[in-house]
Amino acid sequence: MPSRKEAGNSATTPDLPPLTGGPHRRRLGLISTIACLGGLLFGYDTGVANGAEGPMAQQLGLNLLQLGVVISSLVFAAAVGALVCGRLSDAIGRRRTILLLAVLFFVGTVFVVASPGGPEPGTHTTAGFSILVAGRVLLGLAVGGASTVVPVYLAELAPYEIRGSITGRNELAIVSGQLAAFVVNAILASLLGGQMDGVWRLMFAVCALPAVALFIGMLRMPESPRWLVEKGRYEEAAAVLRTVRNPERADAELREVERLTAEEATQDVAGWRAIVSNKWLLRIVLVGIGVSMTQQLTGINSIMYYGTRVLEESGMSAQQAVLANIAFGVVAVIGGLIALRNMDRLDRRKTFLIGLSLTTLCHCLVGVASMVLPAGHPLRPVVILILVVAFVFSMQTFLNIAVWVWLAEIFPLHMRGLGIGISVFFGWATNGLLALYFPSLVSGVGITGSFFIFAAIGAVALLFVYTQVPETRGRSLEALEEDVTTGAIYVVAPEDVKSVH
Repeated sequence: MPSRKEAGNSATTPDLPPLTGGPHRRRLGLISTIACLGGLLFGYDTGVANGAEGPMAQQLGLNLLQLGVVISSLVFAAAVGALVCGRLSDAIGRRRTILLLAVLFFVGTVFVVASPGGPEPGTHTTAGFSILVAGRVLLGLAVGGASTVVPVYLAELAPYEIRGSITGRNELAIVSGQLAAFVVNAILASLLGGQMDGVWRLMFAVCALPAVALFIGMLRMPESPRWLVEKGRYEEAAAVLRTVRNPERADAELREVERLTAEEATQDVAGWRAIVSNKWLLRIVLVGIGVSMTQQLTGINSIMYYGTRVLEESGMSAQQAVLANIAFGVVAVIGGLIALRNMDRLDRRKTFLIGLSLTTLCHCLVGVASMVLPAGHPLRPVVILILVVAFVFSMQTFLNIAVWVWLAEIFPLHMRGLGIGISVFFGWATNGLLALYFPSLVSGVGITGSFFIFAAIGAVALLFVYTQVPETRGRSLEALEEDVTTGAIYVVAPEDVKSVH
């Protein structure tokens, strides 16, 4: 195989008029803000369990396996939601799919909050448990759908020069949602934890507010212009582009999208058929699956779901762990802000490699610290907290945002929703397995064994990224599409391109 380049140059991004300021830039900012409410909901619904799971399990009398089912049901459903909604957005549009997701977020929240307990404190009924799990499944479908559709929607609306920072706003919204969940949990637990048995219901109920805001906001937002072109709705696409670009740039981009769409139409192959009939498309889907699974196998969401449990295992009291858990959300947001600033300045591959190196180092240090500082040592919880915070900060600064941006831009238009859906399906499935078994893992092998396992996986992930993941920064979606389809994205020099073609 030819050696890899840092940024593809086989099919250069076409010369386009420069970006200019004006109302269209503000319009793009508004659209991204509204759409990112989907990311905020994603973050809140995945983060709220970290703090709510204790009071919920206590009030309903859930054992570890039942608690794992409640937590992981959202994640496994998110895998299905990612795959189904990615394909659905290719069929009915990105905007309509996001509207549907807002409804799912709201209905799922109602189910969770309204799920009845048992006749006695600390008990539950089969029907109540079923309603609770059903609500988590609905929320999971919405979370999975948001994880695929919102980044694609933003990537297709953004100009390539700032696509990383625009698309990356969704991941910042996700961690902001998780931070909001941690803060709300801490406030409610401190104020009502000893006075109200159903405090966990209030923690979940907050999710209904942004769901309503997302639905109302998206009613006034436009459809993706690239999706409109693919469906032959050129006048509508032109009208949308002219609201988020200066006129000259809008016309130039529209011509390029129309040209590539017309070329694809002559091939009469799209979706699954295109993937199985083109070895380069199949390869990029497999690489996408690997990138998505790599993100989850760092264990980041195990910390975001069960951070309080890890801190309690390190020696903190339950109340100290809930309060200290806020630190994870704070550094995730700070790291996200740094990542957004660097997203259009650093290559995606470089950020992946830096991030995996740092997270693997943090895993090793947590494992060593938990060995050197035995249970009961006064420094043990402090040191482990600092190292886990460093892990979350490294993950958010160099990996999370870059992964979602890369997934949103790497797949060709005719299979973009499907491609990211397949990739994220495997990511969520991996996440689900970790969510289901992480409490048992920590209970069985402790913090030491758990983090050494994550470190070993991180070393393998570094090799995978270095050898398989191509660069996408600084290219238009149309130029990337041509190089991905022909395999030219994997070559290092212009003279190698001829051998690929």
